[in-house]
Amino acid sequence: MARGAAWLVMFRLVERGIGLISTLILVRLLVPDDFGLIAMATSILAALELMGAFSFDLALIQNQSATRKHYDTAWTFDVLFGLLKAAGMCMAAAPAALFFSEPRVEAVMYALAVVTGIQGFENVGVIAFQKDLELHKEFWFGLWKKLAGFAVTMVVAFALQSYWALIAGSLATRLTSIALSYRMHPYRPRFSMAAAGELFNYSKWLLLNNVLIFLNNRGTDFIIGRFSGARALGLYSVSFELANLPTTELVWPIQRAVFPGYAKLADDPRALREAFVKVIGLVALLTVPAGALVGAAAEPIVGVLLGAKWSGAAALVEVLAVFGIVRSLHGPIGSLYLAVGRPQFVAALQCVQLVIALSFMLILVPNHGAIGAAWSILAGATVAMTINYITAIRLLKMAPWPLVRVLWRPLSGALSMFVAITWLSQEWPLAAENAASVLRLAAFLALGLVTFVGVVAALWVLRPDRDGAETQLWAMIKSRGLRSQQTADPRA
Repeated sequence: MARGAAWLVMFRLVERGIGLISTLILVRLLVPDDFGLIAMATSILAALELMGAFSFDLALIQNQSATRKHYDTAWTFDVLFGLLKAAGMCMAAAPAALFFSEPRVEAVMYALAVVTGIQGFENVGVIAFQKDLELHKEFWFGLWKKLAGFAVTMVVAFALQSYWALIAGSLATRLTSIALSYRMHPYRPRFSMAAAGELFNYSKWLLLNNVLIFLNNRGTDFIIGRFSGARALGLYSVSFELANLPTTELVWPIQRAVFPGYAKLADDPRALREAFVKVIGLVALLTVPAGALVGAAAEPIVGVLLGAKWSGAAALVEVLAVFGIVRSLHGPIGSLYLAVGRPQFVAALQCVQLVIALSFMLILVPNHGAIGAAWSILAGATVAMTINYITAIRLLKMAPWPLVRVLWRPLSGALSMFVAITWLSQEWPLAAENAASVLRLAAFLALGLVTFVGVVAALWVLRPDRDGAETQLWAMIKSRGLRSQQTADPRA
């Protein structure tokens, strides 16, 4: 699990690094309306994807005795659902243009229908990379298709300076993914429905969960797009991406790596509890400082990375960064529920978050726009996190104190970081010069990292914790140092 998580964290960092470079280039070539237009079209696509959101890949990973009939059935459904979604995109194109009062949406949706129609043909055999914890293969599979999409997006963006660059990149990514899936894995799927009943028995809860995830993640796009227009939605979309980049992109690979590991430990409650506590500790140590750093330095980050025309994004980034921290701290618990065969728990918690977030959103967005949506999803996530931890503690039959022990140091370090950056921002006001702004941002980031590492290290030295991620990291450092010495000294 640890090795797999390391590979996926490395992949996610590389992938999102490429994505960040792409975004920073595109925000200079395109305008907020372009991003808002794509968000409108992809929100419709995300809604249509719910018809096939059974997450058969998770069912195959959870089922330790899955055979060819299970894999072939999953692939067959992926193909059928992909074609149905493509047809749905074509049918919804004109009505969507009317709903958003944006004629350009129609052509974009026709183009996305092509991307959607071919995606189901990807080789289902690549699921084995994750199930068998061969995540180094997952790393290369993901990297090459990301590079293909990036290259095409950049060429088209510089040539046309149009939102069509984003569509072209998506198509290139999908075509590369299909080709690589058959190149990298020998499995050759066949059309079959032999295991339909078994797959649907587990995946019905995943469908409900995916519907709720869609409403939580993309319902905001519909509300902002409807009440505030393409520019506000574009600001929100880019702000969400920037604010959640460090938290989501660190916790996502950890979730993917621990799910198959949890599934293997499902029959050993004690080992499962220990693994769960260590995973939460690692997530907190990585994502809490990352999110806090982005939130505290939102103003210079937006000014330097996005430019003056995105100045309205700073306040959004501040709130959404806190949302990213909250989501990262309880999101991985869903992998635990899925591994022990309780997918209904995930759906129930998504429902709680959705009801609270949308209730606030319908009140706040018409009067306050995108910032009202940001505060709404933060409220929903905070309540869901509280319920999530209570449920997990009861399910694992454990006391809350092991979790408190692995969380309090990262949270204390993040609070200290926030105070330090706030102090520096008052002492060093924003400058008009570009070079001064870059230097100021670098100082903010450096001060934040030094403060966090110093506070956490001091607290750990004063009160070491064997289950804490700090202990695990220190043990890995010492182990690598010892191996290096043995390699250098042939007598060792």
